[in-house]
Formats: sequence, C-alpha cells, structure tokens
Amino acid sequence: MESFFYSVNATAPVFLVILLGYILRRIGILDEHFVSVCNRFNFKITLPVMLFVQMTETSLRDNFSGGFVLLCAVITVLSAVGIWIGAHIFLKDRHMVGAFVQAGYRSSVAVLGMALVTNIYGSGAVVPMMMVGSVPLFNVFAVLILTLEGPTHEESSLKENLLKAGKDIVTNPILLAILLGMAASWFEIRFPLMLERGMGYVADMAMPQALVCIGASFQGTEALKKIKPTLAVTFIKLMVLPGVFLPICVALGLRGEYLAAVLVMQGSPTTSTGYVMAENMGGDGVLASSAVVSTTVLSAFSLTFWVFLSRYFGLI
Repeated sequence: MESFFYSVNATAPVFLVILLGYILRRIGILDEHFVSVCNRFNFKITLPVMLFVQMTETSLRDNFSGGFVLLCAVITVLSAVGIWIGAHIFLKDRHMVGAFVQAGYRSSVAVLGMALVTNIYGSGAVVPMMMVGSVPLFNVFAVLILTLEGPTHEESSLKENLLKAGKDIVTNPILLAILLGMAASWFEIRFPLMLERGMGYVADMAMPQALVCIGASFQGTEALKKIKPTLAVTFIKLMVLPGVFLPICVALGLRGEYLAAVLVMQGSPTTSTGYVMAENMGGDGVLASSAVVSTTVLSAFSLTFWVFLSRYFGLI
C-alpha cells in the first residue's frame, strides 16, 4: 500500500492541475488564444529554462557512469524506433503517427524520476545519468519524427525533409537548453545568485503552465474519437516498455537505483513536453494531450505494480 499511496501522491497533483486547466477553459476564463500563446511561450522559454536549470543542478562529473548512460541511450533508441515502425504498420491516420510515437517513448523523467528514486533510496544520484542518456534523444527523435511525419512531409522530397529535420534539431530550444545545461554541469559553471534565482522563477512556471494548457486544450469529444490509439499508446508506455526492458536490464546485472531509474525512464507518464512540441510542430495535439492525461492517471497503478514486483524479487 505504501507504494500505491506514493504513486498516487506523485501523479495526482499533475492530474489536478490538468483538471484545473480544463475547468478554466470550460467556464471561459481561458480561451484558445491563451492556449496558443502559452504553448509557444512554454516551447521557446519556460521548458528550455527548466531543463537547463535541472541539468546544471545535477553532478554529472561526480556521478558519471558511461556504461549506464550508453545503456539508457540504447534503450531510448530501440523504444522510439520500435514504436515508430509499429505506428506505421498499425495506424491508418498518418497525422497521428508523430504524437503517438512521442507519447509512447517519452517519459516524465525530470519531474517524476528524481522524486521516485529518492523516495525509495534517499538519494537520486543515478537519475542525472539516466537523463543524460535519454532526454537529449527524447528530443532529437521528437523533432525528427514530428518533422518527417508532419503535415508537409508528403509535399517535399526525402532529402528536403531530412534537411528540415536536421535544421529543426540543431535549432530546437529544448534540445539546445539540455546540451548547454549538460556542459554547464560538467564544467561546474556557477552563475551569479540573482541570475540563478531569475532562472529558477522562470523554470518554476514551466510545468504548471504546460499542464494547464493540456487541460485547457483537452477536447473530450475529439479525444473520444481517438480513444483506441490513446489506450494503445498508454498500454505501450506503462506496461509493454517496462515489461520488455526491465527483464533485459536484470539479465545485464542492473539492480537497485539503476534498475529503478530504468523503470522511471520507461514506465512513467508521458511528459507534457511532448504535447507542447506536438502542438508547435504540427502534430496531433488532441492525441498528445489525451495520452498525457491517460498515462498520468493510470501510472499510479502501473508504477505501483512494477515497484511491488521488483521489490518482491529483491531487485530494487
């Protein structure tokens, strides 16, 4: 029961903020213009600052493990590519592919990862390494997939699409912020106190604003039309990926904090960043927001299941 209540306490606040955005939109306090502007603001400013700050606050140099970082990177690549191939085989509506794939492999590692691992072990030292191996690739694949599966991909040649994807990757503000934050952490760059506090204020806005926008943009009728892909990607996100990769990691000898970090990377809810990127890059925002909502609600049960199972066998 302790694991269940912990999972609920970790995910319920996220869902409640989403619900607040939904209610505010329904009663007319928020409108479509606000959501559009707020999504752009989140994409270009608050989320990049948040990820930069999170990276600078980690101790990459002190806790670096190249093998674990490489393992997380390989798992991320296999997850993204596997879901991408599956989406092309089974999804009839090509407009859904980008949002579906993103929702399937991207996890809320920055928000939930440190909290979950720290709650179990009293320390989250391995989480930054997991983030280094996964978060940059989350964003590289997101830009690549959303560009190649975007509304204009059929109007351009493969070369043009790849060039556009490359340009979008090197100019993506979220990816650039992660890389700059990693560099600042590795070289232990310190900023003046007033700048740190200013960045902290901006970073603190990122997640609440993104979640409010998800709720405000959530369209119940449209979401019901996409209930099958939403449930499919939720099952993949919360059950299939952990079910595939946790046994592999156990076979490779991972235990304790390292295995818990992989569980978070694979089995935690879809990050709201995926919704923001889908909205700003021509993806299916309805499917993206529905996936965030469904994975957030159901992860309280799925994470409890995986934590209980892992503890039962003495793995974490």
